[in-house]
Amino acid sequence: MSTGNVEAVFLSPESGEPMESIERGEVIESKGIRGDRYFKKEGLWNLLDQDPDRDTKGASDITFIESEALEAVERDAGISIGEGAHRRNVRTRDVPLNHLVGRRFTVGEITCEGIELCEPCGYMQSLIGEDGLSDALVHRGGLNARVVSSGTISVGDEIQW
Repeated sequence: MSTGNVEAVFLSPESGEPMESIERGEVIESKGIRGDRYFKKEGLWNLLDQDPDRDTKGASDITFIESEALEAVERDAGISIGEGAHRRNVRTRDVPLNHLVGRRFTVGEITCEGIELCEPCGYMQSLIGEDGLSDALVHRGGLNARVVSSGTISVGDEIQW
């Protein structure tokens, strides 16, 4: 079994609003983090998932991004992504998120299943205002996941897969 950890947890009560850093959050099966836009089915991806022509593996309850990916974007592309500006719920350390597509993993008390890579989009780039950000994050933009079992998520939680 491999392990990493949660470095930060974020939520945004409304789609497009700034992400708020939290120390601990309640996570509900098939819904996400209580208080987040995805929990209320109001996030951008929830709206896109209603499009019958969109090729997707299902709505995401929670999103993850690697600290190492953010550091690489700053190092390689000279783009600094501010705290929470990445629009993902959980920032990880020592977790190869791309390898968790189609796999179950635990985050503290909760169990998640990786659905698909969370590829960068023009929406995030427009909110951050940095040309080239989407290109810099291709294949390292994070992971969309489904929450399989409820519990709490906290900064410092161990992630196991």
